Amino acid sequence: MTDRELMQIALPRIADWYAGNRRPLPWRDEPTPYRVWISEIMLQQTRIEAVIPYYERFLAELPDVAALAAVEEDRLLKLWEGLGYYSRARNLKKAAAEIMARFGGALPASAAELKTLPGIGDYTAGAIASIAFGQGEPAVDGNVLRVVSRLLASGEDVMLPATRRAVAALLRESYPAGGRAALVTEGLMELGETACVPNGEARCASCPLRDLCRAEAEGGVERYPLRTPPHPRRVEERTVLLLRCGGRTAIRRREGKGLLAGLWEFPSLDGAKTAEELHALLPDALSIAPCGKSKHVFTHVEWRMTGYRVELPAETPGCVWAGAEEIRESYSVPTAFRFYLKQL
Repeated sequence: MTDRELMQIALPRIADWYAGNRRPLPWRDEPTPYRVWISEIMLQQTRIEAVIPYYERFLAELPDVAALAAVEEDRLLKLWEGLGYYSRARNLKKAAAEIMARFGGALPASAAELKTLPGIGDYTAGAIASIAFGQGEPAVDGNVLRVVSRLLASGEDVMLPATRRAVAALLRESYPAGGRAALVTEGLMELGETACVPNGEARCASCPLRDLCRAEAEGGVERYPLRTPPHPRRVEERTVLLLRCGGRTAIRRREGKGLLAGLWEFPSLDGAKTAEELHALLPDALSIAPCGKSKHVFTHVEWRMTGYRVELPAETPGCVWAGAEEIRESYSVPTAFRFYLKQL
């Protein structure tokens, strides 16, 4: 049996399985193009359980493209606070403005047009086109690559763009007719999230493709997918300063490019400074006391932070000075600094 013949048998089964086994999730209740778009962007690099409350708050305040295009960036980033990868939120707003200008406020139906919008690549375009518009367009992410690699016992490296393109092409030519595209696309995702799982033992007993799966027949499901090992993360030491004066704390906006661009942070210094070094840098400080260590892991870099609470005789320029509640309610301080936000 060829790969294509196998896939043409497997995809209708996945659609049937998903129809009877899908989990109730808020974006599935009413899969409009806008709701599918917002949910898929939020779900990138983020667990479903973490996304649900963000999604519900976001839709309550920004229910459509027009509202998203009009929202102030600071408010948008506050709604996004804690989800990370903040460029996703900025691209949502940029894309919404283009949708208003170019498409009359309605997301286009074709994957090709969707991919012309900021922040929408092959995966998100495929998800919107198939789930919201019923087109036979695949959405290939890590879950889908894993399911297909195991089904075919593929020896191709899933980290290579060529492998992703080949899987997308195979799926595209194998989608069943009859308006079942959304069930197939979501079913592939669901299967990878609930049965054909990435870590630990795959739950093959609950898989609708068990009798078709070549990896299962080989007795080697755990060997797939094949992937090149990731590069080790770069480690950076940083010193975070809680500058305090009269019950107010200093925060500043990060530069408009690079990591956490444009978000708010507590002033920080490169390297792990000692209290003695800080006394030399801040000779007017009334007191300098350690307030704990914290670590935050980004995709390619790990911050190891040492914090100090610094009492100053006067508010220094170049920062915004605010009370703890005002900072929590009005400023988008990223998760990397959450440990120190709690120290306030």
